[in-house]
Amino acid sequence: MSLAEHLERHRAHLDALIGLLDEERQLLRDGGVDGDELTRVAQAKQQRFEALERFETQRRQVQQRLGYPDNRAGDARAAADAGCTALWETIRERADQAARLNRTNGVLIGIRMEHNQRMLNFIEEAVGKSLYGPDGQARSGGGHVSSRV
Repeated sequence: MSLAEHLERHRAHLDALIGLLDEERQLLRDGGVDGDELTRVAQAKQQRFEALERFETQRRQVQQRLGYPDNRAGDARAAADAGCTALWETIRERADQAARLNRTNGVLIGIRMEHNQRMLNFIEEAVGKSLYGPDGQARSGGGHVSSRV
Protein backbone atom coordinates (compact mmCIF):
# COMPACT_ATOMS: atom_id res chain seq x y z
CA MET A 1 0.00 0.00 0.00
CA SER A 2 1.37 3.41 -0.92
CA LEU A 3 1.68 6.21 1.61
CA ALA A 4 -1.11 8.09 -0.17
CA GLU A 5 -3.45 5.08 0.09
CA HIS A 6 -2.52 4.60 3.72
CA LEU A 7 -3.14 8.28 4.48
CA GLU A 8 -6.51 8.18 2.67
CA ARG A 9 -7.62 5.32 4.91
CA HIS A 10 -6.26 7.19 7.94
CA ARG A 11 -8.24 10.29 6.91
CA ALA A 12 -11.40 8.20 6.51
CA HIS A 13 -11.00 6.86 10.05
CA LEU A 14 -10.48 10.40 11.36
CA ASP A 15 -13.60 11.59 9.54
CA ALA A 16 -15.60 8.75 11.07
CA LEU A 17 -14.20 9.58 14.52
CA ILE A 18 -15.15 13.24 14.11
CA GLY A 19 -18.67 12.15 13.18
CA LEU A 20 -18.87 10.06 16.34
CA LEU A 21 -17.54 12.91 18.47
CA ASP A 22 -20.17 15.24 16.99
CA GLU A 23 -22.85 12.65 17.73
CA GLU A 24 -21.57 12.26 21.29
CA ARG A 25 -21.59 16.02 21.81
CA GLN A 26 -25.19 16.20 20.63
CA LEU A 27 -26.22 13.37 22.94
CA LEU A 28 -24.53 15.11 25.87
CA ARG A 29 -26.23 18.41 25.09
CA ASP A 30 -29.71 16.90 24.94
CA GLY A 31 -31.81 17.25 28.08
CA GLY A 32 -32.26 13.54 28.68
CA VAL A 33 -29.20 11.40 28.20
CA ASP A 34 -29.69 8.14 26.33
CA GLY A 35 -27.27 5.80 28.08
CA ASP A 36 -27.57 3.08 25.44
CA GLU A 37 -26.73 5.52 22.64
CA LEU A 38 -23.81 6.98 24.60
CA THR A 39 -22.50 3.47 25.20
CA ARG A 40 -22.80 2.63 21.50
CA VAL A 41 -20.95 5.82 20.55
CA ALA A 42 -18.26 5.22 23.18
CA GLN A 43 -17.64 1.71 21.86
CA ALA A 44 -17.49 2.93 18.27
CA LYS A 45 -15.10 5.72 19.31
CA GLN A 46 -12.84 3.21 21.03
CA GLN A 47 -12.71 1.11 17.85
CA ARG A 48 -11.79 4.18 15.79
CA PHE A 49 -9.10 5.22 18.27
CA GLU A 50 -7.62 1.72 18.10
CA ALA A 51 -7.70 1.72 14.29
CA LEU A 52 -6.05 5.14 14.19
CA GLU A 53 -3.36 3.95 16.58
CA ARG A 54 -2.65 0.95 14.34
CA PHE A 55 -2.46 3.19 11.26
CA GLU A 56 -0.13 5.61 13.02
CA THR A 57 2.14 2.80 14.23
CA GLN A 58 2.31 1.27 10.75
CA ARG A 59 3.04 4.61 9.12
CA ARG A 60 5.82 5.42 11.57
CA GLN A 61 7.40 1.97 11.18
CA VAL A 62 7.43 2.22 7.39
CA GLN A 63 8.79 5.76 7.45
CA GLN A 64 11.59 4.73 9.80
CA ARG A 65 12.49 1.77 7.57
CA LEU A 66 12.67 4.20 4.66
CA GLY A 67 15.07 6.40 6.61
CA TYR A 68 12.77 9.24 7.65
CA PRO A 69 13.19 10.55 11.19
CA ASP A 70 10.39 9.79 13.65
CA ASN A 71 9.28 13.39 14.14
CA ARG A 72 7.06 16.01 12.50
CA ALA A 73 9.76 17.04 10.06
CA GLY A 74 10.23 13.41 8.98
CA ASP A 75 6.46 13.00 8.59
CA ALA A 76 6.24 16.13 6.44
CA ARG A 77 9.23 15.10 4.32
CA ALA A 78 7.83 11.60 3.74
CA ALA A 79 4.48 13.11 2.69
CA ALA A 80 6.20 15.59 0.36
CA ASP A 81 8.35 12.86 -1.21
CA ALA A 82 5.22 10.75 -1.79
CA GLY A 83 3.38 13.72 -3.33
CA CYS A 84 0.69 13.86 -0.66
CA THR A 85 1.51 16.96 1.37
CA ALA A 86 -2.04 18.32 1.08
CA LEU A 87 -3.48 15.03 2.33
CA TRP A 88 -1.02 15.00 5.23
CA GLU A 89 -2.00 18.55 6.19
CA THR A 90 -5.69 17.55 6.04
CA ILE A 91 -4.98 14.66 8.38
CA ARG A 92 -3.18 16.93 10.82
CA GLU A 93 -6.08 19.42 10.75
CA ARG A 94 -8.65 16.66 11.28
CA ALA A 95 -6.61 15.18 14.13
CA ASP A 96 -6.53 18.61 15.80
CA GLN A 97 -10.29 18.95 15.27
CA ALA A 98 -10.90 15.50 16.79
CA ALA A 99 -8.75 16.40 19.80
CA ARG A 100 -10.71 19.64 20.35
CA LEU A 101 -14.05 17.84 20.07
CA ASN A 102 -12.90 15.15 22.47
CA ARG A 103 -11.81 17.78 25.03
CA THR A 104 -15.15 19.60 24.65
CA ASN A 105 -17.05 16.37 25.18
CA GLY A 106 -14.95 15.67 28.26
CA VAL A 107 -15.95 19.07 29.66
CA LEU A 108 -19.62 18.33 28.92
CA ILE A 109 -19.32 14.98 30.69
CA GLY A 110 -17.71 16.69 33.67
CA ILE A 111 -20.52 19.26 33.83
CA ARG A 112 -23.14 16.52 33.64
CA MET A 113 -21.40 14.51 36.37
CA GLU A 114 -21.21 17.60 38.60
CA HIS A 115 -24.91 18.25 38.04
CA ASN A 116 -25.77 14.65 38.90
CA GLN A 117 -23.67 14.84 42.07
CA ARG A 118 -25.45 18.04 43.14
CA MET A 119 -28.81 16.35 42.56
CA LEU A 120 -27.74 13.36 44.64
CA ASN A 121 -26.53 15.67 47.41
CA PHE A 122 -29.84 17.54 47.34
CA ILE A 123 -31.83 14.31 47.54
CA GLU A 124 -29.68 13.04 50.38
CA GLU A 125 -30.16 16.28 52.33
CA ALA A 126 -33.90 16.31 51.65
CA VAL A 127 -34.38 12.75 52.83
CA GLY A 128 -31.81 12.70 55.60
CA LYS A 129 -28.19 11.71 55.91
CA SER A 130 -28.97 8.05 55.79
CA LEU A 131 -31.82 6.54 53.86
CA TYR A 132 -31.59 3.23 55.73
CA GLY A 133 -31.18 2.38 59.38
CA PRO A 134 -28.75 -0.20 60.78
CA ASP A 135 -31.51 -2.82 60.51
CA GLY A 136 -31.80 -2.25 56.75
CA GLN A 137 -35.22 -0.65 57.03
CA ALA A 138 -35.90 2.63 55.23
CA ARG A 139 -35.83 5.68 57.45
CA SER A 140 -38.37 8.44 57.28
CA GLY A 141 -36.93 11.64 58.69
CA GLY A 142 -35.28 10.69 61.99
CA GLY A 143 -37.21 7.51 62.75
CA HIS A 144 -37.69 4.08 61.29
CA VAL A 145 -40.52 3.18 58.99
CA SER A 146 -42.30 0.17 60.34
CA SER A 147 -43.22 -2.12 57.52
CA ARG A 148 -43.29 -5.39 59.42
CA VAL A 149 -46.30 -7.55 58.92
